[in-house]
Amino acid sequence: MQVRIKTHSIAALLAGTTLLTASSVWAQETPTMKDRLDGAVSTVTGSPMADLDLDMKHVLDAMKTLDPKPIPKLSPQEARQQPSAADGVKALLKEQGKSTAPEAGVSTRELAYETAGGSQKVRIYTPDGATGPLPVVVYYHGGGFVIADIDTYDATPRAIAKGAKAVVVSVEYRHAPEAKFPAQQEDAFAAYKWALANAKSFGGDPSKLALLGESAGGNLVTNVAIAARDGNVEKPLRVVAVYPMAGTNLDTPSYKDNASAKPLDKPMMGWFYDQTVRNDADRSDPRLDIVGKADLKGLPPFTVVTAQIDPLHDDGKMLADKIKAAGGQVTYRDYPGVTHEFFGMGNVVAKAKQAEDAVIGDLKAAFAGTATGTTAPR
Repeated sequence: MQVRIKTHSIAALLAGTTLLTASSVWAQETPTMKDRLDGAVSTVTGSPMADLDLDMKHVLDAMKTLDPKPIPKLSPQEARQQPSAADGVKALLKEQGKSTAPEAGVSTRELAYETAGGSQKVRIYTPDGATGPLPVVVYYHGGGFVIADIDTYDATPRAIAKGAKAVVVSVEYRHAPEAKFPAQQEDAFAAYKWALANAKSFGGDPSKLALLGESAGGNLVTNVAIAARDGNVEKPLRVVAVYPMAGTNLDTPSYKDNASAKPLDKPMMGWFYDQTVRNDADRSDPRLDIVGKADLKGLPPFTVVTAQIDPLHDDGKMLADKIKAAGGQVTYRDYPGVTHEFFGMGNVVAKAKQAEDAVIGDLKAAFAGTATGTTAPR
C-alpha cells in the first residue's frame, strides 16, 4: 500500500507549537512531546486523527489505556463488556486528579414502559429545585443498536436536564441481535407515546416535549418524528439528532476519510448493521436508510450535530440537507477537531461543552416558542 507523505518533515512537525492545540483557552492545555509525536505520525500517514483537538485526543489516549478490543472481532456479549468513551472520560478525570462523580444538581428515578417485547427501563432526570410542570426531553442513547445502555450514556441527559431546566426521560430499548430490526424503532415510538401519556406524573408538561438522540439514538428520534407525523400523534416541538445513523451506505466520503478513526470506525459500523438487520433487504428500509428512502416532509424543526472525525459525519449532513430540501426547518452544527461520542464530554472537551450549550439553547427556544429553524453555516 502506498502512503501519501505530506510535505512537512517530522522534525518540523515536532518543533511546531500548533500541531495539536487545545480547542479553546477553556481547555488550558499545552501539547506534550507525546502529543506532538502522535500528531506528527498521524499527519505523515494521512490519518484523520491528525486533526484532533488536544482535549479530544487526551480522552482517546485515556480510553486506549483501558485496552479496548476490536469490536468487529467480538461477539455482541463480549462487545458489551468493552470500555466505552464514557469510561475514557472517567480515566482521564482520574489521571487529572478530578472527581468522576455524576454532575450535581440533578436527581434521578427509575420507571418503565411497555413494548411489544416486554417492559423496558426509563430513567427520569429532574433538575434540583425545579418547580411546576417542566418541559420534557425524551432521550435515546447510542451504541449501534447493539451495545451500551442508559448507564453508559448518563452524562448527556444530566447536562441537558440541568441546562435546559427540563425533565429528561432516558429510554432503554431492545438490543440487536437478540431483537432484530425494527424492534428498536418500535420501542422508541412506544417510549415516546408513554412519555406523552405520563409526563404529568413525573412533573413534565406534555405540551412542551422534544426529542434528543445520539448515534443510533439519532436514527430513533428521526423515526419517532416520522411515526408521530404518520400516526397522527402529537409532534415533538424539536428533534435533536447528534451524529445520527441516518443511512446504510458505508462508502460516503466521511466513511472513506474516517475508515480507521477512533472511537468509531468503518468496520464497527459494518458490524453494527450486520448484527441488527434480519436480511440484506432491511438495509434499504427507510427506517434505516433514512437519507436514501424516508419521506422527510412535514417534520418538526430539527437540530443536527456532526463531528468532523466521524464515519457518520456525512449521514448527519445529508439528513440536514434533505430535511431542508423537503421544506423543513433545520439548524446544522458541525464541530471540527472532535470525534464521534464527543457530545456529553463537556467537562473535559471544550467543543463538547459548546455543542451541549448550543443544543440547550435550541431546546429552550423551542419550549419558549421562539425557535427560528435557521440553518447554521458549515
